Amino acid sequence: MKFNWGTGITLFYACFMAILLFFVVKSTTHDNSLVMENYYEQDLKYQSHFDRIVNANKLKQQITFKQNPTAQNIELKFPEKLKKIKGQIHLFRPSTKNRDVFLEVKIDKEGMMVIPTKNLKSGRWKIKVNWEDDSKEYYTEKDIEL
Repeated sequence: MKFNWGTGITLFYACFMAILLFFVVKSTTHDNSLVMENYYEQDLKYQSHFDRIVNANKLKQQITFKQNPTAQNIELKFPEKLKKIKGQIHLFRPSTKNRDVFLEVKIDKEGMMVIPTKNLKSGRWKIKVNWEDDSKEYYTEKDIEL
């Protein structure tokens, strides 16, 4: 069989259609939904969120985050002057909402909390700490790479 113009054009269009079909199938299987379900509701509550950030920035001692890869954990150290701390920690994975983890703040006598990371998938995470003491509410956020 001789390779001529007609065969070349037919092969070109066949390859073009196969590649186009591949990308159509790939794009329909990709989940392009929003990561947060209630983004509009969260947008309306932004002022209270902003006030929490300002309160956290006014503290003389901030929350410190220490990542320990050998022990596979993250240590959070809360300000020493605040003793009655309660709140929630949200381990947020920006790429997939299925992997988010919610934890209650439970500190020891030194104001420390240890979060185990051995069950978390490696990649980029945000630690969102929404916490309060007796008088004020605070919010702190930190990006980490596991």
